[in-house]
Amino acid sequence: QFGKIIDVVALKTLRLRGQAWVVFTDSAAATNALRTMQGFPFYEKPIKIQYAKTESDAVAKLKGTYKPDKKKRAEKNAVARDQLISRAKPGQQSAAKAAGGGRGPAGPEAQAPPNRTLFVQGLPEATTDQMLHMLFAQFPGFKEVRMVDARPGIAFVDFDNELQSGVALQGLQGFKITPTHGMAISFAKA
Repeated sequence: QFGKIIDVVALKTLRLRGQAWVVFTDSAAATNALRTMQGFPFYEKPIKIQYAKTESDAVAKLKGTYKPDKKKRAEKNAVARDQLISRAKPGQQSAAKAAGGGRGPAGPEAQAPPNRTLFVQGLPEATTDQMLHMLFAQFPGFKEVRMVDARPGIAFVDFDNELQSGVALQGLQGFKITPTHGMAISFAKA
């Protein structure tokens, strides 16, 4: 709602848990988002927003000034490994753990392999297409929301690819549309 977002980075490492970087295409959009959302209650805590101290990799790539950082690359590899392990099927968990991780599948995302369509449930009956569109459109690659008229409380959300749908899944998992309705998001079954 504030402008085009080109990247969202939210890592689950202990040091960076609870933080996210949202990269807008221009600083005016970022400033508008910062001013409007500062102190907004999120999970019953006010959001604290500030400008990033360094330029994002996404912006550097657009400018053509990107230089890979070995430390960042190692951190991204660790996150990718953790995601792979969390998506492993029950029979594959021990092999995935032996490859260097300790977590097995948890929550709805373990039910279906990653794909470009998300299955959203736990929605209040009054939820509209526009409400979900506003929530999911903030993530890159968003395509459309499909409500299921015959079954209130569920919807399908399409993205360009499985990586983009995975970012949205992690970003909105458990998001409360009302104080009593937290969304449960998983990859849709084929």
